[in-house]
Amino acid sequence: MLEGVGRADGSDRRVTTADVDDSAATVLHVDMDAFFASVELLDRPDARGKPAIVGHAGGRGVVTSATYEARRFGVRSAMPMAQALRLCPTAIILPPHYEKYTEYSARVMEIFHEVTPLVEPLSIDEAFLDVAGARRLLGSPRRIAELIRARVVEETGLTCSVGAAGTKFMAKLASGRAKPDGLLVIPPSDTIAYLRPLPVGALWGVGASTQASLERMGMRTVADLADAPIAVLQRAVGDAGARRLHDLANGRDTRRVVTESREKSVGHENTFGVDVDDLDTLRRELLRLSGRVGERLRKHALEGRTVAIKVRFSDFRTITRSRTLAEPTNVGRRLFEEAWQIFEALELDVRQTPIRLIGIRAEQLLDAGGDALALWDPDEEWRETERALDAVSARFGRGTIGPASLVKRAREADDESKDGRNPRWVSD
Repeated sequence: MLEGVGRADGSDRRVTTADVDDSAATVLHVDMDAFFASVELLDRPDARGKPAIVGHAGGRGVVTSATYEARRFGVRSAMPMAQALRLCPTAIILPPHYEKYTEYSARVMEIFHEVTPLVEPLSIDEAFLDVAGARRLLGSPRRIAELIRARVVEETGLTCSVGAAGTKFMAKLASGRAKPDGLLVIPPSDTIAYLRPLPVGALWGVGASTQASLERMGMRTVADLADAPIAVLQRAVGDAGARRLHDLANGRDTRRVVTESREKSVGHENTFGVDVDDLDTLRRELLRLSGRVGERLRKHALEGRTVAIKVRFSDFRTITRSRTLAEPTNVGRRLFEEAWQIFEALELDVRQTPIRLIGIRAEQLLDAGGDALALWDPDEEWRETERALDAVSARFGRGTIGPASLVKRAREADDESKDGRNPRWVSD
């Protein structure tokens, strides 16, 4: 979600009320409003209109979701629950029910598919739709968006926000500005005028660090970035990033809505038979899991730009953390090094809080080789070693050879799914 554009509490909401030329705004981005919290409120009508937080209170629980009323106090997803309650001490705590979220997601996606076969789910609560082919039967893109919003409310009791535009980026931008429970149409002819005054953080893929780098170079608005020479942008974000951001800043986005299934992430996790309170054991396990993720990425000719870890404690509290890499990778050792740094930054005392589960995931998947390697590749030796290991594993089986600390354990951990553990971690 582009929270860098509109405030997450909906205080700068923008919706379309006047007539606009929406004839070419055939790409819709539909995003459910505070999805997890809204689902919980269906069974808690007494909490509607009040600050409410989804998550587990006590200990080191984190916020899973929050109503817009709670967000106005500064509460955000992934925030420690203790911090959230300091910001909003009157908040109602709602325990999460993930099976409900899956059920309601399926209902919403079914509505989308009844409108158009061209649906590209992005996550459990958002999707792109191409409605160009539905205009003859259902009307203009704006009318179709209104129909979708009405059906979602009628059939689920939930609300959604919709952005309609000529490209995926602009549609997603529009839905973010329309939250909550709104519809914003950005005609393609208005794209450039709409983009130029926005802060650079509005652009897809510009996080806090990239935004800071661009601002240090004097690029504070999308207009500044759009007018900058490519060579200047390359110094800030590299060649591939520079061209992508320059295109977005100038309203260019050629991506189409795609319906074929492609994994958004590749991950492995392990639930220990006995809770672990030893850092060396956790480090070895994360190394093993990272190797498995790297192997799968190479097998499918993919690379990941983001590394995420998942940690579940003995009391079933779960946290996830991630970081974006300077360059995408499918090298298991690089994934591990990044993952372990994320883990260390948590500053956990595992003797006090034993760990039940640990996992790693590669996200923002790209085709391998899509970005040219730098002149100096710090992972070159690891890369070649792991390719050699792939060849040995293909011939003799996984675990024949590998890191010394893992070889003796590789056979018993060859396939988590054999003992009921799930090695695929596609989304939370």
